[in-house]
Amino acid sequence: MTKKELKEFLDQKVQEYNNPKFLESDPIQIPHLFSKKEDIEISAFLTATIAWGNRKSIINNANRMMELLGNSPHDFVMNHKGSDLELLQGFVHRTFNGTDLIYFIQSLKNIYNQHGGLQGVFTKYQTDSSLQPTISHFKGIFFELPFEQRTTKHVSDPLKGSAAKRINMFLRWMVRDANNQVDFGLWREIPPSKLSCPLDVHSGNVARKLKLLKRKQNDAKALAELDKNLRKLDPMDPVKYDFALFGLGVFEKF
Repeated sequence: MTKKELKEFLDQKVQEYNNPKFLESDPIQIPHLFSKKEDIEISAFLTATIAWGNRKSIINNANRMMELLGNSPHDFVMNHKGSDLELLQGFVHRTFNGTDLIYFIQSLKNIYNQHGGLQGVFTKYQTDSSLQPTISHFKGIFFELPFEQRTTKHVSDPLKGSAAKRINMFLRWMVRDANNQVDFGLWREIPPSKLSCPLDVHSGNVARKLKLLKRKQNDAKALAELDKNLRKLDPMDPVKYDFALFGLGVFEKF
């Protein structure tokens, strides 16, 4: 396939998957339950945090998490009492448990009180061409309260070799425009050109078959390689190809 043919093929797949039908089976449906900006951000961040494993299980557990937060995540984060946090103790999704969720709620409150919210952190610390160093900085801020070591594994650090799939997915949701009614386009101070593809087993396998990626591991080096090649196809909105790579891998077994 020539570069032109590859771009045409992937652009067609983006059109096929980047539409409201995508919401039916994707965790992004959870933040679409909300209209208030902070509710969207917080529900998206928490949903993305548990977005690994079976997608039906992710969606079910993310819905349960929202119920535990009274279906008002921002209000819960900002106004919870100690007794409210105790109700979260029984939550579990794979290795993410109630202890982790309680810390996330406390840290989010600190971020909204002290750092201008999630948008404030990512906007303030964005670098010229990539958000990967920003994610690393965010992790430092996220764990500035007393924490249990086990909880740190639930926020990835690209500067320590991680592809940071879940947090890159969250950033795609927040930054890419809402024209196709999938992503939200809430954070307009961050250009989509700085986004990185949420690299997982599906998008990685498809990218290798299409010769967009040579590296075998799905790590930070692989993400940098994939980013570079996707930016050649569309420098302004490279991460739109996440829809194509993911759709080809999950729905078409490409």
